[in-house]
Amino acid sequence: MHRIGFFICADYEPLDLAGPLSTFNQAVRIAGAPIYESHVISEHGGAIVGIGGLSIDARSYRKIKLDTVIFIGGEIAPLQTSKNIAAAKSLAMRTPRIASVCTGAYLLAEAGLLDGLRATTHWQYTAHLQSTFPQTKVIGDRIFIADGSTWTSAGIAAGIDLALALIEKDHGVDLARKVARMLVVPYRRSGGQSQFSAMSQMEPESDRIRIALNFARDHLAEPLPIERLADVAHLSVRQFGRAFRRETGETPAKAVERLRMEAARIRLQDGAEPIEQIAVAVGFADPERMRRAFVKLHGHPPQSIRRARKLNAEP
Repeated sequence: MHRIGFFICADYEPLDLAGPLSTFNQAVRIAGAPIYESHVISEHGGAIVGIGGLSIDARSYRKIKLDTVIFIGGEIAPLQTSKNIAAAKSLAMRTPRIASVCTGAYLLAEAGLLDGLRATTHWQYTAHLQSTFPQTKVIGDRIFIADGSTWTSAGIAAGIDLALALIEKDHGVDLARKVARMLVVPYRRSGGQSQFSAMSQMEPESDRIRIALNFARDHLAEPLPIERLADVAHLSVRQFGRAFRRETGETPAKAVERLRMEAARIRLQDGAEPIEQIAVAVGFADPERMRRAFVKLHGHPPQSIRRARKLNAEP
């Protein structure tokens, strides 16, 4: 039996807890055997009140031996108390696998448990997490990330994807797929899938930068050097480059690459076009350049999207 602890703090997010907890409970039901035993734990035990006033009784983390601990997200400040940090360090020392959902990554980072590792969190907090903990490599465009025995996931409902991935690792694809069907969720969004659309993530403030981005999205198959985008925005190249970086956090070239990858991902998921044809259609010079871009940003090649789609379609 694999014992899982869900570590919660005051002002925890109820769905961060309920999603993965229900996922593991369904795995037990479908397997017809006690393959998982779930425990809600906290630093001191007792009633813990979450966001919205939902209270749940937790056990003290000191009184139980666990195989996996999942640190549940919520309001950031209550996560980062000295007692919770000490609890996280203690649990990490004696638990083979640790994970976090959403802002739970802040507790792991504060405890030094993400130093030198790749990690993710809710898209809204990725930039802040990176600037606050520069020793962690925060990757904002991922649903979940596994770096050794440390797993982190994006926001709220992404905890279900995290739990399905852990079930798959522990007990194989078949059980994870059956659990996903029972939960009426996709099996499963790959860890490298985007949390949010590229256009929505950039959200420029000015109309000029927005116009340039819309132009780029509509002309992906064509060359899109900074000079062309600056001309569309009616700015000098220097003005455009500075304004674009300030408003989106990225260079124009990087933004165009992200738009091209998003367009390619949609085609890979929804159609049967050859990868070589997709690469040309979205503006990559060749399939190898598209492959390198996917691996750099998502951690996997474009072919893996097709493989994931086939798995989801299997009866």
